[in-house]
Amino acid sequence: MKAVVMAGGEGTRLRPMTSSMPKPLLPVANRPIMEHVLRLLKRHGLSETVVTVQFLASLVKNYFGDGEELGMELTYANEEKPLGTAGSVKNAEEALKDDAFLVISGDALTDFDLTDLIRFHKEKGALVTVCLTRVPNPLEFGITIVDEAGKVERFLEKPTWGQVFSDTVNTGIYVMEPEVFDYVEADVSVDWSGDVFPQLMKEGKPIYGYIAEGYWEDVGTHESYVKAQADVLEGKVDVDLDGFEISPGVWVAEGAEVHPDAVLRGPLYIGDYAKIEAGVELREHTVVGSNVVVKSGAFLHRAVVHDNVYIGQHSNLRGCVIGKNTDIMRAARIEDGAVIGDECLVGEESIVQGNVRVYPFKTVEAGAFVNTSVIWESRGQAHLFGARGVSGILNVEITPELAVRLAGAYATTLKKGATVTTARDHSRGARALKRAVISALQTSAIDVRDLENVPLPVARQQTARGSAGGIMIRTTPGVPDSVDIMFFDERGADLSQAGQRKLDRVFARQEYRRAFPGEIGDLHFPASVFDSYTGSLLRNLDVTGIADAGLKVVVDASNGSAGLVLPSLLGRLGVDALTINPGLDESRPTETSDSRRSGLVRLGEIVASARAAFGVRFDPVGERLSLVDERGRIIEDDRALLVMLDLVAAERRSGRVALPVTTTRIAEQVAAYHGTQVEWTTTSPDDLTRVGREESTIFGGDGRGGFIIPEFSSVFDGAAAFVRLIGLVARTQLTLSQIDARIPRAHVLKRDLATPWAVKGLVMRRVVEAAGDRFVDTTDGVRVVEADGRWVMVLPDPAEAVTHLWAEGPDDDSAQALLDEWSAVVDSAGH
Repeated sequence: MKAVVMAGGEGTRLRPMTSSMPKPLLPVANRPIMEHVLRLLKRHGLSETVVTVQFLASLVKNYFGDGEELGMELTYANEEKPLGTAGSVKNAEEALKDDAFLVISGDALTDFDLTDLIRFHKEKGALVTVCLTRVPNPLEFGITIVDEAGKVERFLEKPTWGQVFSDTVNTGIYVMEPEVFDYVEADVSVDWSGDVFPQLMKEGKPIYGYIAEGYWEDVGTHESYVKAQADVLEGKVDVDLDGFEISPGVWVAEGAEVHPDAVLRGPLYIGDYAKIEAGVELREHTVVGSNVVVKSGAFLHRAVVHDNVYIGQHSNLRGCVIGKNTDIMRAARIEDGAVIGDECLVGEESIVQGNVRVYPFKTVEAGAFVNTSVIWESRGQAHLFGARGVSGILNVEITPELAVRLAGAYATTLKKGATVTTARDHSRGARALKRAVISALQTSAIDVRDLENVPLPVARQQTARGSAGGIMIRTTPGVPDSVDIMFFDERGADLSQAGQRKLDRVFARQEYRRAFPGEIGDLHFPASVFDSYTGSLLRNLDVTGIADAGLKVVVDASNGSAGLVLPSLLGRLGVDALTINPGLDESRPTETSDSRRSGLVRLGEIVASARAAFGVRFDPVGERLSLVDERGRIIEDDRALLVMLDLVAAERRSGRVALPVTTTRIAEQVAAYHGTQVEWTTTSPDDLTRVGREESTIFGGDGRGGFIIPEFSSVFDGAAAFVRLIGLVARTQLTLSQIDARIPRAHVLKRDLATPWAVKGLVMRRVVEAAGDRFVDTTDGVRVVEADGRWVMVLPDPAEAVTHLWAEGPDDDSAQALLDEWSAVVDSAGH
C-alpha cells in the first residue's frame, strides 16, 4: 500500500518559526516533524510515499530527496495553488489510482498503529476509514460521531462548545479506496471533511471511523510545538531519538561535547556536535540542536534551540524557541513563550519579554528591552567598531564571511591599485581569517604586502612605509575565543573616527568594488622586516652609554611575537640579556590576568637571582610592557608609567607628556618637577596617538603598559619603550627601585557598574547635576574635582552596557568613599 504525506501547509500560526521554513521541517527533538511521520510509515511497511508540497516546496524536496537515506521511495506532487486537503491528494491521483492508500499529515506527531488501522479498513470493506482519537479540548478540531459498528454518523468542523457532542476528533489520517477520486473535482480547492465526506454519507457509502489508541499532537501553535518536544523527551510518544541515553532521560547525540561540570537535569536532548561548557545548567524539556554552542553560566529550561545557534555566557532562556543560525550574546534573557526567528542577533544583556516574536534576520541591540514583536524594523547594531577595531567571538560574530565583507568595504574606501599591509598574531584563527582578508583585498584591486606573524608595532611601522593602510588580526587581549580586526591609516595609526564611519557606511550599504580580471591585486611578502624595524629603532633612539654601562637585563617574550624581534635587537644593543619564553605557542595567543601575573612573579625571581638591573615582560603582540625592578619586585603598570615619566622628563627637561585623564595627578607633580607639562587626553588610544605626533611631545603612556616613544613612533610600542628604558637607566646610573621610591604613592581606584544602554545619557546628566558648583572637566566623560583636589571621573563604555568610575584621594579610604558616593549617583539613574 502507498501513503500520501500532506506537506503543503504554511503553518501561519507558528510564525516566525515558519517564516523561512515550512512547518513539516520544524524540528521536534532535533528531527523534522515530517521525518518522524515518514519513519512511522516505514515501521508499518508503507515505504512507497507521495509527498504533496506547496509552501517553500523546494526546502522539503532538498531535505528528504528521494527518501533513500530513510530507506523509502519518495515522489512529490507539487500544487501551484492551495487545493485543500482533498484537492492536493487528487493532484497525486496518477500515483494512487491502483490500490487503497493511506493519507497522513506531515506536521502532526503521532505513533498510532497504522497496521491495525489498515486491517480495520479492509475488514469493514470501507470506502474511507477516518482515524479518530479522543482529546480533552475538541474545539480546535473536527468532531466525528460513529455508531457501535464504527460507521460514521456525523462530521462537524471546528465546533463551538454548544455544538460539542463528543470528544472523538478527526486526526486527518485516512485509509481510502481509489474510487473516492470520483467525488473530487480536479484543480479546485476541495476538503475531505467539509465537502467530500458529507457527499459520500448522503449517498450511503461505507465511511468508518477507527478510534486509535496512542499519541497524537497536531503541532499547530507555539504551545503545542513546545509540548510536543516535552512529550517526546518524557517518552509519551514512541519515536526514535538519535544518540545515547547517558543517564535516565538525558540524550546526547554523536560528537556532542558536554563538560563534566555542566548540570543536566533531564529529560533533555543534546544534538550532534553541540558543545556544552562548564557551569551550564540545562533543565528538563530542553532541546539543543546540532552544532549549538552553550557558553559557561548559561541557563536553559524548556528551551527549544534549533541548529547552529550560539548561546553566550550567563544567558537565561526559559520556555522559548530559538531559530537556526541565531546568536544569543552574553547575559541576554529570553522569557517564556518568546520565539526568535532564524539568523537573528540578540545583543548582550538584552531582555526579550514573554510571548514576543522576533522575525528572522533581525538584530536586538545590546541592553534593549523588547516587549513587542520585532517584525519589520531591525533594532539594529549601531556600529561595527569598538575600542579595538572590529571585535567579536571567532566564528560566531567574526566569521570568514564577515572578514571578506569588511576587507571588501575597506578596499572600496581606498583607490584602485593602492597597497595595504596585512599582519596577524600567532593564533590559528588569525591566520585563517587573514587569508580571507587578503583574497578580498586582491579581488578589490588592492596590492597586498603580507608581513605574516609580526608584533603589532612592526605592523604599524611597516604600514607607514608607503601603504595606503593596514589590517592586523589578533586575538583579543585576555579573551582567547575572540579576535580583533584592526584597521590602520597610512601612518600606521588606528583608523580615525571619520575613517571608521566611512568604512561603516560602505559596509552597511554592501557596495563593494570588485576588480576586473586584469586588475586583481598583487601579493608579496617583504623580506627582512625585523632587521629594518630594529635598524630604524636604533637609529632614532638615544642608545649612548648602553654598551659601557655593562647592564644585565631579563627579557620575557611571553611566547608571543615580540620574541621575533628580540634576537636582532638585543645583539645590536650590546647588553647582556637573558631571554625567556621566546618560542611561539599557537594554542595560547593571549593570556589571562592570572597567567600574566604568575609570569611576572617568575620573571621577578629570575631577575633577583641573576642580579639583573631590571626585567621586562612583553604582551603577546609586543605592544605593551610590564616591569620588574632589580630586587625582583613587580612595578605595577600605573607605577611603571610614573617611573618612565620621571626618567624621560629628568633627561629632557622641557616638552609635553600625553596622558589619559584617568591617570593619577601625581604625574603632574613629577612632570612639573622636571620642567615638563602634561597634556591630558581622552581614554581613547587614537587621542594619545594624536598628541604623540605633535612636535613638542616627549613621551606618552596609558598606565596599562602602553608607552609612546615619539622620537620613533606615535603608537604604543613595547620594543621602543624597552630600548628607551635601557638607555635612560644606563645614563642615570639609578636603579628602578630608587626612582620608584622618590615618587609619591598614588591612590586611584576604579570600579565598573552595569548600566543599561537606555539610561546611559540619563546617568551622565545626573552626574553633571550632582557636581553642582564643583569644577567639572569634560575632556572625556565627566571628571568632578573637589576643592581639596580629590577627583572622581565617570565614563560610559562605548561598546558595553557598563559605566566606568575612577577616583583619586590622598589615601585609599578617601578614594573608596568617593567611589561609593558617586556609584550611588550612577545607580540612582539606572533604577
